[in-house]
Amino acid sequence: MSNSPFVSVLIPAKNEAQNLPTLLQEVRQALAGEDFEVIVVDDGSTDGSAALLQSMQREGYSQLRVLVHDRSLGQSTSIYHAAEAARGTWLATLDGDGQNDPADIPGMLALVRAADCPANLKLIAGHRVKRRDSASKRWASRFANRLRAKLLNDHTPDTGCGLKVIERQAFLQLPYFDHMHRYIPALIQRHKGAMRVHPVNHRPRSAGVSKYGNIDRALVGILDLFGVWWLIRRTRLDAVPRELEH
Repeated sequence: MSNSPFVSVLIPAKNEAQNLPTLLQEVRQALAGEDFEVIVVDDGSTDGSAALLQSMQREGYSQLRVLVHDRSLGQSTSIYHAAEAARGTWLATLDGDGQNDPADIPGMLALVRAADCPANLKLIAGHRVKRRDSASKRWASRFANRLRAKLLNDHTPDTGCGLKVIERQAFLQLPYFDHMHRYIPALIQRHKGAMRVHPVNHRPRSAGVSKYGNIDRALVGILDLFGVWWLIRRTRLDAVPRELEH
């Protein structure tokens, strides 16, 4: 592995020891033709995830790097810390529960490399066309997506999808706040970045339980939504200065 791989796969995980081995093997298989690294952030797990990941490193998973939070700091902070540590030009984010399919990453990277790729392309956003979640979770997500789209006009059908490919430099320029991962498309567009949407597979959770309930997501999401709306309304990045000639 080179010191500067093309893509860094970032996986925030809290108590996902049952799902990580399969997910990490899928990542290695999907990216067999790429120069890549994988950074898993153990977000305060109590199920032995860190020891499991170290075991995988010792068994020859040379692309794997592990960051550990002594206490849970949340998904957005985990992704941000992984992005800071990443060496790749592009970041691919995956949820640690195995519901995102790593086999979709090559197709998203192909859009980055496409001949018609705009110079300011910064984000490929995954769109879970057929979600494998409970009815209540799908309903809550539809409601949140409609409200978000109305306020932010971010042209994103599924901003909550954990599978995204983002230019690292562009991501690190975004304002950090807890739960920012749900608003990456809107924030990228606020910084004049272009985005494409790519349909992706979504799978049922095979083990473990979700770490957040629908009420938790709704209460936090409403506050964050108005915060991002305020940020977008206050931006002046649409104006470009003119440089005077001698």
